[in-house]
Amino acid sequence: MTETLHPELPLERSSALDPPAELGILRETQPISRLRYPDGHLGWLVANHALARAVLADNRFSNRSELMHTPVRVGGKAVPPPPAAKPGMFINMDGPAHSKYRKLLTGQFTVRRMNQLVPRVEQIVADHLKAMRAQGPGVDLVSAFALPVPSMVICELLGVPYEERDSFQRDSKTAFNLENDFDEVMAAFERIEAFVAELVRRKHGAPGDDMLTGLIESGELTDEEVTNMGLLLLIAGHETTANMLGIGTLTLLEHPEQLAALRADPSLVDNAVEELMRYLSIIQIGPTRIALEDLELGGAEIKAGDAVTISVPAANRDPNRFDRPEEFDIHRPATGHVGFGHGVHQCLGQQLARIEMRVAYRALFREFPDLRLAVPASEVPMRDQHAIYGVQSLPVEFT
Repeated sequence: MTETLHPELPLERSSALDPPAELGILRETQPISRLRYPDGHLGWLVANHALARAVLADNRFSNRSELMHTPVRVGGKAVPPPPAAKPGMFINMDGPAHSKYRKLLTGQFTVRRMNQLVPRVEQIVADHLKAMRAQGPGVDLVSAFALPVPSMVICELLGVPYEERDSFQRDSKTAFNLENDFDEVMAAFERIEAFVAELVRRKHGAPGDDMLTGLIESGELTDEEVTNMGLLLLIAGHETTANMLGIGTLTLLEHPEQLAALRADPSLVDNAVEELMRYLSIIQIGPTRIALEDLELGGAEIKAGDAVTISVPAANRDPNRFDRPEEFDIHRPATGHVGFGHGVHQCLGQQLARIEMRVAYRALFREFPDLRLAVPASEVPMRDQHAIYGVQSLPVEFT
């Protein structure tokens, strides 16, 4: 195959709700192509759905952090090679080590267990909508609703005092901003780790009915392992869902005919959530996997040690998998998207995220039938240079 070399991962968008146009061209002309990583490594970029799922489901590809090459610059600089994952950092492990930690959490995230949380999620949503109405007639939907709802849910689930949320939310925002200096990013992660470590220490003397206490009382984990597992869940549990609630609301407001259909038939919300996950694909810089052996992928000869970065936005707009993929259509059967990943590392909390989005979107548009943007859509500030895409803020108005 003819190898086109891309000097960097395409991130520049011409439209707030669409992925970089270059990704679409790549998907149609060269689904797997050469990518130069900022550290000089020569790896690969996957831009279609079938190859994305193939990589994510293949145990010949590793997610171990010490093998990784980062496909973007942080603070304008190449990221140094990361160390091996700390105990409990299971998303950066393979095989038995990954399975050990994930198994301990799987029972906490079953569909049945998550469904039991629905009444509490509904109450949290209702409380924030009530406060939003009292604050109105104009608010920033991110700070008033999209961020606090999933933050409160994950805090309650883990046993994190919600009144202590400001520090980890601030540090989480710092950690995912690619424009920040790398040392600043790492310092933010270290502060979150210290925050959770102190919380774990306190749990020994004051256990609760929460996930951190459950992990401690399992007797199978050290405090360091519980801390790092809690750190992953805390960050992932609010950062991704908060961004989906913000940019998902913008998307629905910008597609009034779709919003009208959702209001007319609230049962469409399940499908709407899947379509929003597909259409928006907020994970914009990966995932990346490392080949553990020589292999063939889509006509390309992958060598052991090669990094392969998957473009989720490109895969989820693949016309070979989704009919009219550039259109937002809540009637579409959007199952099969890779917004939550695929394979053994598929998002552990995806059922919780779905429940939060279903409850939040349904209640938001029911309680505020005239919700509208307070500024032109072109003036909504976007998180272009963040690992997780979304809106920085979303000024809205209502009567």
